[in-house]
Amino acid sequence: MLALRLHQFGSFENLKVENIPDPQPKPGEVVVHVRAASLSPSDAKNVLGRMEGTTLPRTPGRDFAGVVVNGPAQMIGAEVWGTGGDIGFTRDGAHAELLVVPAGGVRPKPKNLTFEEAAVVGVNFVTAWVGLIETAHFQPGEIVLATGAAGGVGSAVTQIAKWKAGRTIGVDRSPMSQDHQKEFGIDRALVTDPKENYKSMLDGALQFSESKGVNVVFDCVGGPLFEPCLKTLGQLGRQVNITSVGDRRVCFDLLDFYHHRLSLFGVDSRAYDTEASAAILERLTPGFEYGALKPVPIAKRFSLNEAVQAYTQVNDGTLRGKAVFAFSAEGA
Repeated sequence: MLALRLHQFGSFENLKVENIPDPQPKPGEVVVHVRAASLSPSDAKNVLGRMEGTTLPRTPGRDFAGVVVNGPAQMIGAEVWGTGGDIGFTRDGAHAELLVVPAGGVRPKPKNLTFEEAAVVGVNFVTAWVGLIETAHFQPGEIVLATGAAGGVGSAVTQIAKWKAGRTIGVDRSPMSQDHQKEFGIDRALVTDPKENYKSMLDGALQFSESKGVNVVFDCVGGPLFEPCLKTLGQLGRQVNITSVGDRRVCFDLLDFYHHRLSLFGVDSRAYDTEASAAILERLTPGFEYGALKPVPIAKRFSLNEAVQAYTQVNDGTLRGKAVFAFSAEGA
């Protein structure tokens, strides 16, 4: 089979397409003929050596959709999707024609999604679900403010919140993102402006919440937005952080923090392997099949031979939407 292989960290030029033996499943595993696999920023960081725990040589790639071609007889031919914090890091990933994972690490893909659409869901929606539902325990009628709302995780957060009968505020740095946010039904779109110390974000959140403050902040940016986000929270508010752009060190008013009885949570999707992630995808499936949830739009399709270009564009953030490796329906 053909696979994208990494033998040395540090440059996308180190990615090479190699013809390697087809993987053979152990008991309890399946082999998936990958029909589509998306690229996430974490895939790019992994190749550059910025992710911990990766062993080499390695095939990268976390998110995938395809057809089971080897494993338990009852699963052969099943159209599945999956993701995980282990594949691409400690086990070979999805940027290949074939992928071997635990049988419990895949689930039937939503019937109404194409393979490419299913392949762009994984990391974004699993991260959003873990942070919003399992960690912050978001409830119907509550308000969530998501930064980076036009991006993959941010848009997934607001979609899940709407699906769970919540109200949503989307924050992004570009005025052009407001139209993109409306595509996902965000109730109030705000633009951040560091020159005004994020006053428009604070005022907009207070106005939308009738001066009570929001219930949950899902901060997909961190860095300079960390403390302004905390200031939008009302009593017993919860803030989830998944990264920090720029300065990784932040500060905040501790007296204000405890007077408002706030909670701060860190979420790392790498802690969820294929089996844990598959269980979350199963919970998300009805939302996609009923049309309440939509995948992030696909910006561009690539072949494995275009991997350097694909990884570079994902890392640079020049694509508005997801990059996807598309594979033939023919047997690998």
